[in-house]
Amino acid sequence: MQAGPEQLIATRGADAGHVPLSPVRHERTARGASIVVRQIVSARVKRAITVVRPAVLALVLAARPGAAQPAQQPCPGNPDALSTSRVIAVDAATAPRVGRKQFPATLPLADKEVVLTFDDGPRPGTTSAVLDALRRECVRATFFLIGRNAVDHPELARRELAEGHTVAYHSFRHPLLDRMSPRAAEAEIDRGFAAVDTVLHGHGTTWPQTPLFRFPGFASTPYLLDRLAARHIVVFGADLWAGDWRPMSPARELDQVLERLRAAQGGIVLFHDTKRQTAVMLPAFLRLLKTEGYRVVHVVAPTQTVAPTQTEFVK
Repeated sequence: MQAGPEQLIATRGADAGHVPLSPVRHERTARGASIVVRQIVSARVKRAITVVRPAVLALVLAARPGAAQPAQQPCPGNPDALSTSRVIAVDAATAPRVGRKQFPATLPLADKEVVLTFDDGPRPGTTSAVLDALRRECVRATFFLIGRNAVDHPELARRELAEGHTVAYHSFRHPLLDRMSPRAAEAEIDRGFAAVDTVLHGHGTTWPQTPLFRFPGFASTPYLLDRLAARHIVVFGADLWAGDWRPMSPARELDQVLERLRAAQGGIVLFHDTKRQTAVMLPAFLRLLKTEGYRVVHVVAPTQTVAPTQTEFVK
């Protein structure tokens, strides 16, 4: 019998490490029958210590869209892992703005392909648990960092990069940029670029190493969009989101994001790695992606290096 969302959270929620799941009562309706689920997960679960081999980086290999993809590499310790299905490089020249929640166009994804994105981190505890969940499934995601959080927690930002994720930008302080003067808003964006790149690469300028940006609160302006396009920086929106900025139980979040994902049949999904409920929910979500036949696509910049694989360029 296939495990439902509540069962998966109950059995795998402890994998989130030191992010405990408090007892929750969750109600939902399935095929007209009301089901009440009581979940109790221990406050602390001792995690097994795993050894992570350093990621081996290689130059990106160009391939035309639609080209055959190599077999997925085995996931150490998890032969049934979700894994990353393919990698696509996004260039502002061909895809300056993506995500139908904000823009007319999105990434060229097939049905049941998802791009996992996380905003507002890094934050101790929750970001670590998110990274642990992704590592167990050999899945790669895109993290849009707040500059001051990267400065405060550089070890987490560096871990994201070291484990093969795409690390991009989300301003320095997370203000709503459409409420600032154009000059002040652009300075805020640039300060975020410089802060994250200084943490990751030892130096930072107003030209980001990874030209991907997401507006806090999607609060863009025509002027700022044009300025970023002129600087060849891709602006990310989303196709759907978990809504995890609102307080809810992990089980409720899991139900909500799955319902939206099934309706959309894939797309760019927005989470926040700063939210405890998301960190607890994520292992169950990744398992259900595998069970329901979804595939994860990793987004990179055209010049970004990734682990040996075949990379498609968006045209």
